[in-house]
Amino acid sequence: MRYRQSIAGATDARIGRHGLSETLLGRYLTRLVDPLAILKDNYRTGRLPLLTIPEDTADIDAAEAALAKLSHDARLIVFFGTGGSGLGGQTLAQIAGWNIPGGGDAYQRKRPRTRFYDNLDGRTLVGALADLDLASTRFVVTSKSGGTTETLAQAIIAIQAVQEAGLGERIPELFLGITEPAREGKANGLRELFASLSIPMLDHHEGIGGRFSCLTNVGLMPAMARGLDARAIRAGAREVVEAMIAAKHPRDFAPAVGAAAAVALSKEKGIHTLVMMPYADRLARMSHWYVQLWAESLGKNGEGTSPIAALGPLDQHSQLQLFMDGPREHYMTVIRVASEGTGPVIDAALAAKARLGFMGGRAVGDVVAAQAQAITEALAEAGRPVRTIDLDSLDEKNVGALLMHFMLETILAGRMLGLDPFDQPAVELAKVLTKKHLGKGVAG
Repeated sequence: MRYRQSIAGATDARIGRHGLSETLLGRYLTRLVDPLAILKDNYRTGRLPLLTIPEDTADIDAAEAALAKLSHDARLIVFFGTGGSGLGGQTLAQIAGWNIPGGGDAYQRKRPRTRFYDNLDGRTLVGALADLDLASTRFVVTSKSGGTTETLAQAIIAIQAVQEAGLGERIPELFLGITEPAREGKANGLRELFASLSIPMLDHHEGIGGRFSCLTNVGLMPAMARGLDARAIRAGAREVVEAMIAAKHPRDFAPAVGAAAAVALSKEKGIHTLVMMPYADRLARMSHWYVQLWAESLGKNGEGTSPIAALGPLDQHSQLQLFMDGPREHYMTVIRVASEGTGPVIDAALAAKARLGFMGGRAVGDVVAAQAQAITEALAEAGRPVRTIDLDSLDEKNVGALLMHFMLETILAGRMLGLDPFDQPAVELAKVLTKKHLGKGVAG
């Protein structure tokens, strides 16, 4: 595997009575025998496209061609898409330095810059468009259904701005849409709007949506815009699927072990909150993607646990007090990327003057590695469950594997809880009521 998961910090051997015994964990792993077998069958039959998408390349070819055309003479690419249509792409773009000051390398600085607007806010949108050189800006608009209110509002306002700037004739080269294929009798506002303006569109995969779409063109388009290798991302994800097929028992498959531990801690040890805490700036947005993945997939029928996005070492100083000394309801996942020897070296003389002589001659990466190790030991001493996931690097294959791990872990947890991990009825109700209130306002 391209990562190493350990739940030793969540066992009674490590944290005493607040942890899981081998027998208890084994009982929950046994409950995953049938769900894992079903996933394997879903792969063989193609019933769950998430499992087979890593083997596809045709959609990557189409996305590369569309991106190359869109990027011609562009200085900035703006991505409109909310929820899963935004977070997956942001997760992958950040691996290549997006939204990290100084995070882009020389190669990426030669490419168009990238921005994401995933939340609808009138004041933000006014300021964003006023600041743009619209002639050198391109817009990628993503909505699976084609009816996402927030995204359509952003797209329409951007089109209006381009028209008002006297660039109306260039709209087909400045915009690109990603939405489901046209189906007779099925409304799709984004497709209809863009077709009326001759804006090109890519097909959104019909069987993979929202929070699970990071390995489709939805997530890979921003990744490619930042210069990442989309095929390598999928190759890493494919290795996790291959490990699933090869696993003889859930205990042999890391996502199944992760799912069993999380559900067992919730049901048996009163764990109500899961904390995702990577020790790398480039994984910060992944924590937020994970929050949506877990919350929207499992928060149903009175089930689910609340996920929290955190970032080390930052939140080691802002939230750790609660996680270690507050209610015994937190389960930490600490993601560590090998960092020893990386970054600038701390001057020994200056460190001594600051009374930090122990850091003299050490690289900054050494400090981060020590903190990431220390937090797991401190949590264990406090009797708080913690899982560690270690990666040797943040290359495309490793990240693809990590994303697939969390998606399969979430699906298996849902199956254990008797839930459909793919729907979101509460979200759909909110969408219906939003349109109802807007309709009343217009009518009035």
